[in-house]
Amino acid sequence: MEESFPFKYSLLEYLFTWVGLFFFLLDIALDIWTVVSFYQDGAYVYMAVMIFLLLGSSVLLQVFSWLWYSDSLETKVEDTVLETKVEEFLNRHKLIKPLHFLQLGVYLRYAGVIEISTKRFLQKTNSFTEGVAVYLNHDLQMLRLFEAFSESAPQLILMMCRILQRGELELITGLKILSSAAAIASTVALYHRSMRSFLPEKRKMSWISTGVYFLWNLLLIIPRVTALALFCSVLPCYIIAHFLSLWMLLVLGVWSQKTDHMESPGWEWLFRATVGLIWYFSWFNVSTGSIKLKTFLYYGVMGLDTLMLLGFWCWKVFEYTGCWSSLNPFIVIPTLLGLHVVGILLKIIYYRWFHPNRDEQKIAKSIEQQNIRQPAACYKMVMVTDSMESSPEDVAATLAQPVTGVLKRGRNMAAYFY
Repeated sequence: MEESFPFKYSLLEYLFTWVGLFFFLLDIALDIWTVVSFYQDGAYVYMAVMIFLLLGSSVLLQVFSWLWYSDSLETKVEDTVLETKVEEFLNRHKLIKPLHFLQLGVYLRYAGVIEISTKRFLQKTNSFTEGVAVYLNHDLQMLRLFEAFSESAPQLILMMCRILQRGELELITGLKILSSAAAIASTVALYHRSMRSFLPEKRKMSWISTGVYFLWNLLLIIPRVTALALFCSVLPCYIIAHFLSLWMLLVLGVWSQKTDHMESPGWEWLFRATVGLIWYFSWFNVSTGSIKLKTFLYYGVMGLDTLMLLGFWCWKVFEYTGCWSSLNPFIVIPTLLGLHVVGILLKIIYYRWFHPNRDEQKIAKSIEQQNIRQPAACYKMVMVTDSMESSPEDVAATLAQPVTGVLKRGRNMAAYFY
C-alpha cells in the first residue's frame, strides 16, 4: 500500500519549511519597522499605502486559507482532510475560523506542515504521511505565492519609488532592492519545487531546473518592477489608473482560460482576480493546453506595457532635466531591456531542456495509476486494506470518492504546471 502514494517530501523540503517560517516572521517585523520609519519621516501617504498593502494582502490570504479549510469542514467528520493534530484540536474547539479572522490562518498551516513532516522524519512513518505533507505544503506554497505578488511586489515598488523621489539611490539601497526581488523570485521557485513533488520520477535534475527557474523569474521580475517604480516616481497619480485598467484586462484573460480551482463558482472569480494580480508582475499558468501561444501573447502585451512605462518616465526625465541626474535613461532603459531579453532566453532554455515533458495524457494516466486520492481517503484506504475483514467493495468505494478540495487544487495546478 505504501507504493500507492509515491510522493516524496525530502529533508530539504522540511528544512525549507522552517526557513520559510523564519523569513515569514522576519518579513512581518520588517514591515512594522518600515511603517514606523514612514511615520517618523512624516511620509504619511507612503505609510497609509503600506498599511493598505499589508492589510489587503493578509485578508486575501486568510480568505483563501479559510475557503480551503471550509472545503474540508463542510464534509462529514470521517471524510475530513484535516490530518494534523493541531488542526483537529482547533477544529474540535471551533477555533479555525476565529484564527483566520485574527489573521493567523497561515501560521496554522505552517504548524500543520511542520507537525506532519516532523512526525514523518522522526517516526519514519509510511509514504501516506509524505503525501499528506506534500498536499499541505502545496497549499502553503500557493498562499506564499499570493503573498509575494499582493504584498512583496507592490511594497518593493513603493520602496523604490520613495528612494527615487528622494534621490537616495546608492549601492546599499541597490542591494536591498535586488535582495527583495530575489525574495519574490525565490517564492516562485519554491512553488516550482512544490509542483515537482507530483512527479517523483522527474526529480533528478530538479535542483538545477529550480535554479534556472529562479534565475529567469528574477531577470523578468526586475525589469517589470523597476519600470513600474520609475513610472510611479514621476507620475504617482496615474499608477492606480494604470493598474486597474491593465488588471481588469488580465482578469478577463484569466476568465477566458476557464479556470476551475475553487469549489464555488463565485469564489472562482476571487481566484481569477488574484491570478490577474500575479500576471501584472509575472507569468503564472492556470490552464492546460499549449503554453507557447499564451506566453507569446502575455509577454507581447506586457513587453509593450513596460516599454510604455519606460517611455513616460524618459519623457518626464527630459522634461525636468537635472532632477533625475542620478539615473541616465540611455543606460537604464537598455539595461532593463537587456535583462528582459536574457530572462526570456533563459525561460526558453528552461522549457526546452529542464521542464518535465508536458504530455497531459501521460500525466493524467500517471496520476490515475498512482491512485492519488485525497489524504483522508488514502488514510481510510490504509485502514481498510490493513483490516482482515476488508473486501474489494470497501477498497473500491474508498477509491471512488470524488476529486475535491486539496486533491483538486493539487491535481489541477500540477496539470497546469506540467
